[in-house]
Amino acid sequence: MRGAVHSHLEESIRPYIDLIDTLRSAGIHKDLALPTIIVIGDQSSGKSSVLEALSGVPLPRGSGIVTRCPLELRLKKVNVGVNWRAVLSYSDKKFELEDSSLLENHVLAVQNELAGKGVGIRDDLITLEVMSPDVCDLTLIDLPGIARIPVNGQPQDIGNQIKRLIRKYNEKQETINMVVCPCNTDIATTEALKMAQEVDPDGKRTIAILTKPDLIDRGTEMRLLNIVHNKVIPLRKGYIMVKCRGQQQIDDNISLEEAAQMERDFFQTHEHFRFLLEEEKATIRSLAVKLSHHLVCHIKKLLPQLNEQIKKKLWDLRNELKECEAGPPQDPKGVKQFLIKTLTRFNDQIKYLSLGEEITEDNLFVQLREEFRKWNDHLNSTKTFGNDNVAEISQLSQKFRGRELLGFSNYRMFENVLQEHVATLKAPAIKLLKVIKGIVTHKFNYVVNQCFQNYPVLQNITLNKIDNIQSSQQTKAEERISEQFEMEGMIYTQDPIYLKFLNEIRNETFSEDQLPVLDNKRKYSEMLQAYYEIVVQRMSDQLPMMIYFFMLKETAQLLSMDMLGLLDGANVSELLFENSDVGRRRRELQTSLDRLTAAQEALSEFI
Repeated sequence: MRGAVHSHLEESIRPYIDLIDTLRSAGIHKDLALPTIIVIGDQSSGKSSVLEALSGVPLPRGSGIVTRCPLELRLKKVNVGVNWRAVLSYSDKKFELEDSSLLENHVLAVQNELAGKGVGIRDDLITLEVMSPDVCDLTLIDLPGIARIPVNGQPQDIGNQIKRLIRKYNEKQETINMVVCPCNTDIATTEALKMAQEVDPDGKRTIAILTKPDLIDRGTEMRLLNIVHNKVIPLRKGYIMVKCRGQQQIDDNISLEEAAQMERDFFQTHEHFRFLLEEEKATIRSLAVKLSHHLVCHIKKLLPQLNEQIKKKLWDLRNELKECEAGPPQDPKGVKQFLIKTLTRFNDQIKYLSLGEEITEDNLFVQLREEFRKWNDHLNSTKTFGNDNVAEISQLSQKFRGRELLGFSNYRMFENVLQEHVATLKAPAIKLLKVIKGIVTHKFNYVVNQCFQNYPVLQNITLNKIDNIQSSQQTKAEERISEQFEMEGMIYTQDPIYLKFLNEIRNETFSEDQLPVLDNKRKYSEMLQAYYEIVVQRMSDQLPMMIYFFMLKETAQLLSMDMLGLLDGANVSELLFENSDVGRRRRELQTSLDRLTAAQEALSEFI
């Protein structure tokens, strides 16, 4: 097809097609849909013959499923230095060929390797790049022919498998559907055109290729002309009729060049179809020119959109990579420094927590103050010595009455009442300790999960350290609380303090030497309440301070020292063993970022 595209058109077409080919080779199609022409058709529609005529090389053909993996056909017109050369690539493998007669067997071998010998299909992409002076600049992807009924050991759902694979490509708005339909069948019943109409009901991105015009029944020519002239099923990109080599011509060793001339002769001498030549709606040559034109126009139209999609994707990837913290270096010195940095970051977070510098609505100190407030409320709710206490005092005065006469008080009785009353606070105090431990532990564990989420070994070690330290600190705190309550059993305060509270309760002013003997039970209860006010004042602050010291401040210090101790003689690689999913995700993100950055640079020359 030498001269099929004029040189000035080649110069405007080639860069755009090369751009998309480069992006696909870089794997951009894994991130974003690229402008593409796909070739779909029912089995035995003549699809392989059309591709063979376009590419100038023999491709696998025959009955049943011929294309078993998507085949990306990159045609590059080379005017100087190359007679014919092809590069076949798939997965990470690549083969170069300089003999076109070997290509068919190579493609079959690759399909067997990917999809297994037999009749199965796979969605692994095979790329065939053909460089020759006799091809047009064009890239398209051939997909398996649509099977209606499984034959020759095909899976029962082979039809659905093929349709799923086709939909993976044709449902994307960036795809042009090239539908191959034989002239000797009812075009409206072809499965391939139905699938194109499902995703492109307005026919904006579909072009139909009518094959085998020599096999139609006499009298059906006008029906076909109506189809080609868009009067039956309108398609924006229209119809083109072609006549490719048949099996008999292949058996007769008719070359592709000879077949192209025979095709032109067929249309020139056909009573009804010769006008299609003038309208450029017939022959492989016209098809090649139109496909190149459609593809380049499609690419130009979509480049601004593709550029914006790449920008957005890069923004999202960079943000996701920020959340997915960088992994440890591979060199021993670098990995040790990385561990130091990681542990320091963790210790800083714990320090901020213990100092109340966490800037969040539910920060640790907000929660602690709420629990301490509840403790204070409980103390205040138990400090009234009212009628119930008066009756209790009356009973106790009889129980503990010594040699004193009626109307005199026994100090032992005063102590017992207060001791029993204060003792009831111990259980709530221990409960407060456990609640605070739970809050602090939860916060510390959250920091562990944030700082070490990618390192399960380091995470588990730290969680165990927190649990051990907190358990030890809880024991120490319980001992101090018990000591505090034992001291409270001593019933002691400075006289001025006691007198101050007693004056407030009695609403009178007494000095130490003026204090009268309180010789009745009501006054006695006022004395009890005055002292208990002192207990409340002490316990309201001392218990929270004690618990805060042991369960947060000292725990944070002990934990930080323990964490730094991991640097001494530890297996750094083991500590920084990374969850495989996290590492794989980071590598995937970085790979996507790299290829999209390269794509953005490549696009910058066209936008």
